[in-house]
Amino acid sequence: MRLSSPIYTLKRQAKLLARDNDIRLHAALNKIATKEGFRDWSHLASSYSKTTPAKEIMSQLNPGDMTLIGARPGHGKTLLGLELTALAERNNRTGYVFSLDYNETDVWDRFEKLGFDPKEHDRSIVVDTSDDICAAHIIERLSNAPDHALAVIDYLQLLDQKRSNPPLEEQVQVLKEFAIKRGAIVVMISQIDRAFELSSTDMPSIEDIRLPNPVDLSLFNKRCFLHDGEVQFATAA
Repeated sequence: MRLSSPIYTLKRQAKLLARDNDIRLHAALNKIATKEGFRDWSHLASSYSKTTPAKEIMSQLNPGDMTLIGARPGHGKTLLGLELTALAERNNRTGYVFSLDYNETDVWDRFEKLGFDPKEHDRSIVVDTSDDICAAHIIERLSNAPDHALAVIDYLQLLDQKRSNPPLEEQVQVLKEFAIKRGAIVVMISQIDRAFELSSTDMPSIEDIRLPNPVDLSLFNKRCFLHDGEVQFATAA
């Protein structure tokens, strides 16, 4: 069943409905889902996950890949990253989420809204929301993994927030080297500069990545951009 709007738009509608009618968010989500023809929000989210582009993107990811997912706020970049993590075991990988933006409860709530049930998966997803997240921390966690990993990092710019950490470009470089050496897949979520919204283009590009400090973006050999429900995935030339 095709949704009338992208799922992130439906979530916004639910938030407005909850606020305007003084009801709980889960009740508003269920009302929106019913309007879309589903039993409840979990049913909608589960059906959405079967048609999401995450499966197609996952099929194009290879050991050693550094993948960049970029979008403006609210356009589904974190959701896509979590979906890739949930699909990791299909490629005989353990999925890792490293988030400096959300707490652990927020991350698992988002998984639940995707219809993800940890009990149905042989491999447990690892969620790390430590304040110590940086390239060295991520590599240490993945080095101790019992098998190949798919790591989603949320997000690029926040790796640069502590002065005690190495420069952002250096962190990206060592993560790239680690991915190649260990056969891991690293997916990094990124902000898009707000100036994009004043442009005449329909989709962000690598030139729109917000960089408070320099980073060699050619280190990302796969790029994925989202905007208004559309997804553009490409391999760097």
